Amino acid sequence: MQRRHFLKTASLGVAGAAAAPFVATSTARANETYTWDMVTSWPKNFPALGTGANDFARRVEQLSNGRMKIRVHGAGELVPALEVFDAVAAGTAEMGHSASYYWRGKVAASQFFTAVPFGMTTTEMNAWLYYGGGQTLWDEIYAQHNLKPFAVGNTGPQMAGWFKKEINSLEDMQGLKLRLPGLAGEAMNSIGVSTVNMPGSEIFTSLQTGVLDAADWVGPYNDLAFGLHQVADYYYTSVWNEPSAVLEGTINLDAWNALPEDLQAVITEAARASNLAMYSEFAFRNAQALEALVDEHGVKLRTFPEDVMTALYQSSQDAIQRQVDDDEESRRVYESYAAFQKIVRPFSDVGEYAYLKSRDNVGA
Repeated sequence: MQRRHFLKTASLGVAGAAAAPFVATSTARANETYTWDMVTSWPKNFPALGTGANDFARRVEQLSNGRMKIRVHGAGELVPALEVFDAVAAGTAEMGHSASYYWRGKVAASQFFTAVPFGMTTTEMNAWLYYGGGQTLWDEIYAQHNLKPFAVGNTGPQMAGWFKKEINSLEDMQGLKLRLPGLAGEAMNSIGVSTVNMPGSEIFTSLQTGVLDAADWVGPYNDLAFGLHQVADYYYTSVWNEPSAVLEGTINLDAWNALPEDLQAVITEAARASNLAMYSEFAFRNAQALEALVDEHGVKLRTFPEDVMTALYQSSQDAIQRQVDDDEESRRVYESYAAFQKIVRPFSDVGEYAYLKSRDNVGA
């Protein structure tokens, strides 16, 4: 017998539509099957981000021996790209795949669960979520919005973005229109840049038409897929804004609580596997795409000058401080985040960072 937890509303595209009562209970029989919808912020089958959502759905079906199926929808198919949070909270879909910093206007503390400028690496971030109390805080905050969150992917370090003109000084940043979400966007605003948030699918046209002067997206693999090298000449490699970027899976909390424990365990382990798989894929695909961008398309790699990086560090610290001063949830989350970073950084410095420097020094 197949169970659908929601009776769909007349208009699936309305994220605020009220959810109908659940049919299943937490004592659902072991032979029951479940079919869920997952709405995403990515174009259908978009490399790594969209296909990562597909891979998660495939893992859930395989690990559950077919008892659970998840139908993945690209941005705009059921709900717009930046309405995933509301749609899942309301029950329009049982699950979503997106990035938590898109919801800063709804849940200020959500930004810390995607990326913090000059913050932790992917390895450090995973350690905080899995072993340092990060997941517990994420669960507590999202439960207030009828959501259960998971890390379901990570891009690793992201590039600083595409710029139509070369940046030689802090003065060159003044007045630029830049697509950049989250705390990094706030930091850029403080140094004279005007930032906006928009779905990735709108970046190319916005750069082409002059709506934007520059844009952050992800990294070489996804940037090449969108053809951003065709509308901006300079690619800045100065990783500062997103040293790690978690992709979040959200589940309607009522739907989660209605699942039997074994299927909850399936989702939990599928999320962990998808988190590692996406990060590993990005490490490989970004290397391939970067080579293509430089060798085949003549992309000019650049780094921000020292005065820009110094200004961005200070403005990032100021943006974080303003948020923790203004929002109690943000204060709690960032205190945990910063305390954990202080614990893990010494080993990161004498471990992987020291190795990378040694490898570079000997020319290996």
